Amino acid sequence: MSELRRLRYFLAVAGERNFTRAAERLHIAQPALSRQIRQLEQELGVRLLDRTTHSVEPTEAGRLLMERGAELCAEADRLWRDVRGFAESERASLTLGYSTSTGYGTAPGLLAALAERHPDLAVTTRLLTTAEIVTGVTDGTLDAGLVRCPPPTPELVRTLVRLEPQGVLLPASHPLAGQESVETASLAGERLLVHPREANPGHFDAITAIFTRAGLSPQLLLRQLSFDAAHTPVVRGEAVSVVGESAVDGLPGTLVWRPLRPASTIELHVLTRGGAGRRPAVAHLLRTASETARAAGWLRSPA
Repeated sequence: MSELRRLRYFLAVAGERNFTRAAERLHIAQPALSRQIRQLEQELGVRLLDRTTHSVEPTEAGRLLMERGAELCAEADRLWRDVRGFAESERASLTLGYSTSTGYGTAPGLLAALAERHPDLAVTTRLLTTAEIVTGVTDGTLDAGLVRCPPPTPELVRTLVRLEPQGVLLPASHPLAGQESVETASLAGERLLVHPREANPGHFDAITAIFTRAGLSPQLLLRQLSFDAAHTPVVRGEAVSVVGESAVDGLPGTLVWRPLRPASTIELHVLTRGGAGRRPAVAHLLRTASETARAAGWLRSPA
């Protein structure tokens, strides 16, 4: 782009107020620099510099070009750098944080698709709490995070990747375990096993809202462990739990999962930084997430 090159030449001359110093800075001959500035003035149809024997001063038009031209060159530099980054990102790395609940089906499915589409992209995963993921994406220690019901964070971009149907986790001996689905209202009198609200306020509120809509106000049993694959309190008959359908894989034989009526879903999002704070490799992740969600039917609402 010859116009952009001439703009850079003009900015150097206007900044130095001297053709000789500008030519030395640009590593070109002074006559060639003078010729480029004259061509720029001819193209624009306006004089940009007032030349004297010992100095150069920008005209009014030149001062406008100095002010806005510097912004244009800086934006062009960012654009070229970001576009080149797409080629480099095939050999780059990506750090993804994910929460325990997304590790049942969503994270593995997404990572498998990413490895298939971009085999040269080195992906590092970190199992973290929702709060740690939000902090990590915000401060740049994570490129992206996969979480349920993330809190509103203005500096982060949320990309919905799954509407996961929710169901109730019951002991196999429970009276409701023989039903194909369980009406939420029929869980009146059951204790509900949940993580403390401070662990993920959005998810806590979404789960309790399922019961509120059914006219219930269940007694809560707070989880003592952040991760308990055995669902010990449920196995013991101390409480029931509402979890997503992906948790069905690997359930102990003493437990069953039944979808809730009316159907309820929980949102899973990929969190990323926006604008200049987003690495080009993140575009591969977001595109893969969109394609995977569409192919797997993750964004369909249950009937």
